[in-house]
Amino acid sequence: MSSFWNKLANRKPQPAPPPAPVNVAPVDIASVAQPVIPSGSPSIPARPEAGPSEWQAPVLPNIANGPDDLLVPAVARPRRGWRERLSDSGFARGLSALFARNPALSDELLDELEITLLSADVGVTATSELIEDLRRRLHKREFADAAALREALRARLAALLEPVAQPLDPRGHKPFVLLVVGVNGVGKTTTIGKLAKRFTLENHTVLLAAGDTFRAAAVAQLQEWGSRLGVPVCAQGQGADSASVIFDALQMAVAHGKDILIADTAGRLHTRSGLMDELAKVRRVLGKLDAEAPHEVLMVIDGTTGQNAINQVRQFIDAIGVTGLAVTKLDGTAKGGVVFALAREFALPIRYVGLGERAEDLRVFDARAFVDGLLPAGG
Repeated sequence: MSSFWNKLANRKPQPAPPPAPVNVAPVDIASVAQPVIPSGSPSIPARPEAGPSEWQAPVLPNIANGPDDLLVPAVARPRRGWRERLSDSGFARGLSALFARNPALSDELLDELEITLLSADVGVTATSELIEDLRRRLHKREFADAAALREALRARLAALLEPVAQPLDPRGHKPFVLLVVGVNGVGKTTTIGKLAKRFTLENHTVLLAAGDTFRAAAVAQLQEWGSRLGVPVCAQGQGADSASVIFDALQMAVAHGKDILIADTAGRLHTRSGLMDELAKVRRVLGKLDAEAPHEVLMVIDGTTGQNAINQVRQFIDAIGVTGLAVTKLDGTAKGGVVFALAREFALPIRYVGLGERAEDLRVFDARAFVDGLLPAGG
């Protein structure tokens, strides 16, 4: 048996026979029936025969195709309302969750509401006053159900904000000197750019002063805003004296008959007394040209800061005298309750709120629209 396998292993394979030739007759293409495509079937449109310079890629409606798209939308689209912008805030989500289950009227409900307000940075003082008023009315049986209590809360929140909803009116002086202050990272320079666009659309002539000579690229950032908006910028190099820059800008604004001068300042920690003293110097220097300047000291507050904003405002009031507030970054995950805490603690006018990144998202503060965005009626 073994010899058989040895022979089989040593046997060479036989070559395969060559394939038989196949005669293929030529086919007349014209005689072949073409498939019939129904008229209603979809088809792929042919690309137009245009030269390379004539064809352009389509503009996508929701994508910035260039830096100027941050200022002017590529296509017209409706502006998102207050409710859409504020619905994701911690305040709005907390109140919505509390009233969504249609709770029974009780002191326990008010306790839950108190926790929700405190968690949303409304502050101890404002929260205590709101809850005590609602508790007193609850015990007097003024509310038929949780929906009635909800409406009473909406009215109390709006009443807290209405006295501070005071728009900025720059028409009283020429030039109107607007000094923008705040701590690092709150969005002062961006807010200045948005204000400049708003004022130019209102037919005011604007001059910007690059007074933030400390932060790297701050001057270049403001100059970029000025270039996009066609607004002149008075600037010196990094490290220059901020008061000197703003003083020169005021002289330029007077000489050229500008309506509004918006001055940027370096972001500073409210705990650094030396840096805060520089703001007082700016006020003194401006007073040499105009005893009433600056006519508005607008402090920019980051809406995500929480109760720390109270300490910031208090320190800036002591240093330079804040006359108005702009609360930014209220869209997204900001809690939003800090606006009520600021209104209760300082009663300073809230001029603007930032509800997005585009220039038009800097809105004049509207108390009822703000409350409706956080706690919609009957929602």
